[in-house]
Amino acid sequence: MTFVKRYLIPRLIQYFLVIWLGITVVFLIPRLTPSDPVMKMVDQMRARGSTLEPGAMDDIIEDLTQMYGLEGSWLEQYGDFWARLVQGDFGVSFFQFPARVNDLIAVALPWTLGLLLMSTAISWTVGNIVGGLAGYYTRRRWSRVLDSVAMVVRPLPYYVFAFILLLLFAYVVRWFPITGGASLGAIPTFTWDYIKDVLWHSALPALSLVILGGAINFQVMKLLVQNVNAESYVQYAKLGGVTENRIVGKYIIRNAMLPQITGLALSFGQIFSGAIITEIVFGYPGLGMLLFRAITNGDYNLIMGITILSIIGITTAILILDLTYPLFDPRVRYT
Repeated sequence: MTFVKRYLIPRLIQYFLVIWLGITVVFLIPRLTPSDPVMKMVDQMRARGSTLEPGAMDDIIEDLTQMYGLEGSWLEQYGDFWARLVQGDFGVSFFQFPARVNDLIAVALPWTLGLLLMSTAISWTVGNIVGGLAGYYTRRRWSRVLDSVAMVVRPLPYYVFAFILLLLFAYVVRWFPITGGASLGAIPTFTWDYIKDVLWHSALPALSLVILGGAINFQVMKLLVQNVNAESYVQYAKLGGVTENRIVGKYIIRNAMLPQITGLALSFGQIFSGAIITEIVFGYPGLGMLLFRAITNGDYNLIMGITILSIIGITTAILILDLTYPLFDPRVRYT
């Protein structure tokens, strides 16, 4: 009962409060921009040579305004927005009409989940293990070599590093495809040929994320291990005759991993917004590319749908981490 009152309920209140504030901000920001999506669509219709009577055009504008949830005052729009959101309905896309936002996200989300879950898990696991060992065995030659490589790779802007990989392995060597998530005309089926084709297309984007993410985790973990290794209880354990393997695994790596676990939870939460730069550079059909197109076209509903999904994903990841953190850190208690 103490756990529910003092630990669970306050965090659930914070969880729903953050989601409400985040979604409210997402609702307001697009409406503060000078762009009017309804008039943009009308202008496009006129640019294509569509000629309608003034009364018919007014009817079209009224129908589009009602369809996109832009009818009435902001307060009325806000109420209608939450009424649709509770039902899980993000409305229709402005510039991919009549496609619904839910359907567009459902198509793009599996591509992003497959790419980022795999690359995040690999970069976090490999980077922390290798970085932890390098932080403990700092005088070894391989540790210094890896640290030098990480110092060269990490400061590179991601888009520069991604373009280097793209030019080298897609244009020069031609080991990987230049763009796309699968071969042109490939029919999505649960067969080994299609899975192999998808893995082949995702290999280069995943490699760029793994290398840079691994370099960051490597350097952070190495510094954390060096700091923990200098603690008095570690020195006492060494003087007490505790085996080196136990010191590295139980005393150093385990304590140094705590900040990294927090970073992992945030990384998994951010997956729901997509890797925008990665998907733009490699032409990958995920949420990042979808969000980029929505921003360039001023697609309110699509922007809000993806951003809300990201807010819920990040806050949920933080809530799960907060509730399970005492399992990793015995210094934190539920009371």
